[in-house]
Amino acid sequence: MTREQKAQMIDDLQQILVDTDTIYLTDISGLNASETSILRRACFKKDIQLRVVKNTLLKKAMERVEDKEYEELYDVLKGNTAIMISDKENAPAKVIKDFRKKSEKPILKGAWIQAAVYVGDDKVDTLSNLKSKEELIGDVINILQSPMKTVVSQLQSGGQKLSGLVKTLSERSE
Repeated sequence: MTREQKAQMIDDLQQILVDTDTIYLTDISGLNASETSILRRACFKKDIQLRVVKNTLLKKAMERVEDKEYEELYDVLKGNTAIMISDKENAPAKVIKDFRKKSEKPILKGAWIQAAVYVGDDKVDTLSNLKSKEELIGDVINILQSPMKTVVSQLQSGGQKLSGLVKTLSERSE
């Protein structure tokens, strides 16, 4: 790789890091071509970008990003590294967890999710259970709607009882 290519790769990685709040660092070494292809397809289906990167270039890109702290991830930048980029915080962890039903890899080295750092493969279950922004918004809306639904339901059932009572009274008076 020439100096210009390395500089371009660092610039590309830096832009990715600036634009996203969710990155996962994984080890996919040892997967054969077929397994890697299946993993890439699984990522594509979930809108996850998977790229194999050079550790030194990724570290340089991380150092250039001013408003994000990646220092805790520097220690995991050893061996083979693939970066998973997603808009959904839990999507890469779910893909990893699902893929590992058939294979030992990918191994989660670390993750950076909205300034929170997770290091180690033991965090896969925790990360897969994180709720996405959309899921959290849905939960809040459901919580806010619940009292209103209860009131409306009670008014409707009370109204039916009242109309039934009025009907019964009118029938008796006739």
